[in-house]
Amino acid sequence: MKKQKKHGEPAPQPKQQPPPTGDFAFGKENYRLMLIGLALIAIGFILMIGGGSKDPSQFNPDIFSFRRITLAPILILAGYVVEIFAIMKKPKD
Repeated sequence: MKKQKKHGEPAPQPKQQPPPTGDFAFGKENYRLMLIGLALIAIGFILMIGGGSKDPSQFNPDIFSFRRITLAPILILAGYVVEIFAIMKKPKD
């Protein structure tokens, strides 16, 4: 059997959602941490620049220096860790 609608009842109204307040997704501290993370990543890539030889028949051992092989990748990874932390950190209300 089909259910019959009663003619006197109004249709159910959808729930009204409050209008968006325009808040930012992150707090001020989150954005500051994101900028610090981006700076660390940029510094890491800048430290990797260079070390090549203009003459392909000559080898420049500077390409395997501590700065390019160890320090720069550590800075880049640290920058990514700071970025992840900045995104995951809850802003203070």
